[in-house]
Amino acid sequence: MKKVAFIFPGQGSQKIGMGKDFFENSEIAKDMISKASERLRINFEELLFEENDKIGQTEYTQPAILLVSSIANKIFNDKYTIKPEFVLGHSLGEFSALVSAGAIDYLDAIELVHKRGIFMNEACAGAGAGMMALVGLDDLTVEKMCEEQRSKGLNVWAANYNMDGQIVLAGLKTDLESLVDTFKEAGAKRAIVLDMSVASHCELLQSAVENLKPYLEEYLKDEFLTDVISNVTAKAYNTKEEAIELLSEQLINPVKYKHSISSKESDVDAFIEFGNGIVLKGLNRKITKKPTYNVSDFDTLNKTIEALNE
Repeated sequence: MKKVAFIFPGQGSQKIGMGKDFFENSEIAKDMISKASERLRINFEELLFEENDKIGQTEYTQPAILLVSSIANKIFNDKYTIKPEFVLGHSLGEFSALVSAGAIDYLDAIELVHKRGIFMNEACAGAGAGMMALVGLDDLTVEKMCEEQRSKGLNVWAANYNMDGQIVLAGLKTDLESLVDTFKEAGAKRAIVLDMSVASHCELLQSAVENLKPYLEEYLKDEFLTDVISNVTAKAYNTKEEAIELLSEQLINPVKYKHSISSKESDVDAFIEFGNGIVLKGLNRKITKKPTYNVSDFDTLNKTIEALNE
């Protein structure tokens, strides 16, 4: 049997209609969506399947993505028995990974990330926070440039290490906008300020850290079924104590996604992405030669099972 890792996407993977195939063809999905709606008093059928503005708001985006990823993972596990060598997620996806690892119930996780989104918004409220996608510069160059700009009083940090030559920055939107030409002059192929009102994985979220910790204490379990790879360290953890510290630190530290895949690829034959789209599958093509399968509906579910049986 192949050795696999389960991986889970984060914010940015959302889309109206995600999870609809599962909902229409699975009692498991119907039940999970119904229970999530009751728990948060949010109509997830409307949020997921009907045109709305909330799907792009952090406190709604995060539980929606986690719910769809958890449904995909649950349906897969019911159809195919395989224990992952480890699980990991990109930013928000680390919470979906914890659900998969049995470290938190999916309903508790949905409430937890809903609160996480609220705390992130509160931390950035009125600050003019934002994020920027940067393509074509190496890590060291970006880090030195950010450090130099901070010494001049600007608020800008490396937030997501997605793959070689692709980094997402976080900070104040006006500061990021003022640096577009600076990054391009340094050799960046693209420097695009994103349509976001939060600045994830940087010091601007410091106030969210202490707000989140009590809920991590309340909802996380003591037992993990498998290792989880931390966004902060790119290393494995499997205890509640470690999870509380690392998930708190994750808010103000960059996501080391490419480091996580590179450091663990030798332990598996393939990766399986659970949730909407193929964001991580696309990144993995640039990071590792190991295949990445995805489970976002019943068609991709069946194709993934076929690939695992080859």
